[in-house]
Amino acid sequence: MMNSDKISPDRSINIFYCLIEMNNLSIHQDIQEFLKSKNRSERLSEIHCSALAHMLQMSEEVLEELDLQKYNTSDQGRHRLIPAVRNCRKARLAQCGLSETHYEVVASALKSNPSHLTELDMSGNKLQGSGAKLLCAGLKSPNCRLETLRLEKCSLSDISCDYLASALKSNPSHLKHLDLSLNMLQDSGLERLCGFLENPHGGLQTLRLEWCSLSQVSCYYLASAMKSNPSHVKHLVLRGNNLQDLGVKQLCGFLESPCCRLETLRLEYCFISAVGCEYLHSALTFNPTHLRELELRGNNLQDLHVKRLSDLVENSHYSLETLRWS
Repeated sequence: MMNSDKISPDRSINIFYCLIEMNNLSIHQDIQEFLKSKNRSERLSEIHCSALAHMLQMSEEVLEELDLQKYNTSDQGRHRLIPAVRNCRKARLAQCGLSETHYEVVASALKSNPSHLTELDMSGNKLQGSGAKLLCAGLKSPNCRLETLRLEKCSLSDISCDYLASALKSNPSHLKHLDLSLNMLQDSGLERLCGFLENPHGGLQTLRLEWCSLSQVSCYYLASAMKSNPSHVKHLVLRGNNLQDLGVKQLCGFLESPCCRLETLRLEYCFISAVGCEYLHSALTFNPTHLRELELRGNNLQDLHVKRLSDLVENSHYSLETLRWS
């Protein structure tokens, strides 16, 4: 009966306490042996997952990483492990079918004092409406110390982008790495997020926007926002968007800025031609000191189209070290 998935997590913990009071330490010992073992292939029942989450929360030692996919248990068992995020530094909750209740638990961990979470991966979970609002309430908290946030393939909507932009703008100083790839953000969604990028107190270093259905209009929004706060972003990934040459031209307005500190620019599969290469060459010639890596693969370019760019790699006056186009 204890191993039934029909028993709620709270009731499982009550049973766990009752067993300890009765001097039945079987589950407690099972979990202790599991924590000591390097082999995590043993299958955990739902009540074992509830007990494990409880013990991890109560531990004086902060767990370095909670990766739900590494535990051999059912989906319900993984859900019961989620409360342990309150006492860990890195939480990987990707593709776990999270509900509003789980978003509330994560938000509570971000709000707690102290909050230990510095890295959060929620990729592959639907983050819409009330779920996004709950999570963003945690991101807004002054106790939140999150440095890395991954929300790949989370079905983000315009209203989700509004919540996210507002939350990150309220508490911008800690987040360094943001991954929003594989969301249909489109130009309207990105425009909403640029309010966060414009914040002078922001410290974002890496922004990943792969396959987000962006156009040249998004490049205008991005360039304008990063010009307002250009000194932090070092790595920009725009792979798989329909930017075209005019989009590249907009981005080059940022690359030419004397305050630009961009080191990596990835523009694979962005429908760029030789004209776009010329825009990039002109921008890098104007501001040669920072960009080290430029990715242009998947744009059907030939050696002739990128010759002037490849010459910059050979010139010690320029920082460009890596150029890929084929």
